[in-house]
Amino acid sequence: MCVYLQTFNNKQIPMKEFFTILRRFVPPYKRYLILNIIFNILAAFLTLFSFALIIPILEMLFMGDKGEVYHYMEMSEGSLKDVAINNFYYAAYYCKMTFGASVTLFFLALSLIVMTFFKTGAAYLSSYFMIPIRSGIVRDIRNFVYDKIVSLPIGFFTSERKGDVMARMSGDVAEVETSIMASLDMMFKDPIMIVVCLAMMITISWELTLFVFVLLPIAGLIMGRVGKKLKRKSLVGQQQWGALMSIIEETLGGLRIVKAFNAETKMKDRFHRENHKFYNTSNSINRRHSLAHPMSEFLGTITISVVLWFGGTLILSGNNIIDAPTFIYYMVIFYSIINPAKDFSKAAYSIQKGLASMERVDKILNAENPIKDPEKPVALKDCKGGIKYENVSFKYPNSEWSINGVTLDIPFGKTVALVGQSGSGKSTLADLLPRFYDVEDGQITIDGVNIKDYKVKDLRSMMGNVNQEAILFNDSFYNNITFGVESATMEQVIEAAKIANAHDFIMESEDGYDTNIGDRGCRLSGGQRQRISIARAILKNPPILILDEATSALDTESERLVQEALDRLMKNRTTIVIAHRLSTIYDADMICVMHEGKIVERGTHQELLAINGYYKKLVDMQKF
Repeated sequence: MCVYLQTFNNKQIPMKEFFTILRRFVPPYKRYLILNIIFNILAAFLTLFSFALIIPILEMLFMGDKGEVYHYMEMSEGSLKDVAINNFYYAAYYCKMTFGASVTLFFLALSLIVMTFFKTGAAYLSSYFMIPIRSGIVRDIRNFVYDKIVSLPIGFFTSERKGDVMARMSGDVAEVETSIMASLDMMFKDPIMIVVCLAMMITISWELTLFVFVLLPIAGLIMGRVGKKLKRKSLVGQQQWGALMSIIEETLGGLRIVKAFNAETKMKDRFHRENHKFYNTSNSINRRHSLAHPMSEFLGTITISVVLWFGGTLILSGNNIIDAPTFIYYMVIFYSIINPAKDFSKAAYSIQKGLASMERVDKILNAENPIKDPEKPVALKDCKGGIKYENVSFKYPNSEWSINGVTLDIPFGKTVALVGQSGSGKSTLADLLPRFYDVEDGQITIDGVNIKDYKVKDLRSMMGNVNQEAILFNDSFYNNITFGVESATMEQVIEAAKIANAHDFIMESEDGYDTNIGDRGCRLSGGQRQRISIARAILKNPPILILDEATSALDTESERLVQEALDRLMKNRTTIVIAHRLSTIYDADMICVMHEGKIVERGTHQELLAINGYYKKLVDMQKF
């Protein structure tokens, strides 16, 4: 109960943040929430009335025959409270005189059973209607986070560790479920019970209740000091959990290198060190959290003892503020607040932990996506695929210019190759075309239209990508080839696979096109994975093609098969080829040599050799 009052102090438990979360996620479940509140109120009132039946039972058993002082009262003879109490005792006395004390006790006990049945039924129904709210909100948060992750630009994840993002999606959302959502029932049920009981206590004796209110803030202040640092500690704990997930993700992704360099001990020490930090933080959080329940019980017991002493003193002194039976009822009601107060304190401290996790989840949900659709997008018509970079510049946050004043004209149907040392800006220049990043100066146009004037979805529908690392999914051949292409027929898929030199090895697998290729295509060779990604691009049939080191990681035989597939794919398309292996781009219509974010040479293979500049040096190094 002390925590109930203390929670209104925003410095201690930020209930404003809790209700902000509810306003964000509860509206779709308002009907369930209303039913929950109705049944919680009903359960609270039924609790009061069931307790009221205890008093005549105790009087009849231990306090002698007091029924003779009661007579039936009309409503006009007193207040509603006085008439109701008097007539209830009169009915009990009449029943006792007519049927005997034992039968009267039986009917009172039976009434207590019936009232308890309805009270527990109402309590169950309140929880019944709360469950869809809890489960639904957690489902919605997961959907929102995943949708946001998919919609955010690639640039967002260059500054975030994948393991930490996974920790927010899994651990933090799970913490929100166990801390905030699991506490929802208590947050609505317990305050209603406390308020109803307090109202009844004020009705019975406002003087005694006023004394109670003097005691509670003192206990609440003590409880507040225990929970003050819980949210801050929880936030540190979740950040440490994100660091652990990042180490696990890096270890699994680089296990071959870890073993090749005998770095198992180094990785173990790193993980154990971070895990020990998380262990210490978790101990601190859980010890502080565990202290809430026993402390609230201890302080509640002290409060009850003081009230018992004070009220008993009033009765023994002959004060008419309250009589003995009513004081017993008063103490029963007051004691009935203790369990809701303890549960409420536990919920309040759990919410502190959940708010820390929600803060981390909100870093994703509230992330701004700078890649936006225009207010009045240009309709996508018959795209030919002529591309122009006009004095384009771009840099990553806190770095030098990656692209610096590049101008490049790629006519429809032509193939342009970008070459140069690592870090010269080749991939960045290609990534600006589908708006994975936005240019900072200059513009890029397709068929004379600024790419920022198209819807992002329409812009990317014009393009197909084949990367150095074939990005495949743990699914069948068919679903990987048709990825992102709606309503493709099996005949179209087979035709695309044949063009990509993939049909034969697909048919040799156990289930043909329905065969699962494993995580990231782990059941396939490098050349096979690349040919599946080429088949995917062929099926999309885009007017613009971006090939990023598509053959650099392949053996000679696989390269020959993949290059044949690429030659077929590149026909009648505008193609940008990023290449380190210069043997793959001899036949390009134009080769652009990039150095420190600028195009320093451009021309055909023979023209660039004749210049005897950067390109000639690259060719000579590869020959060597």
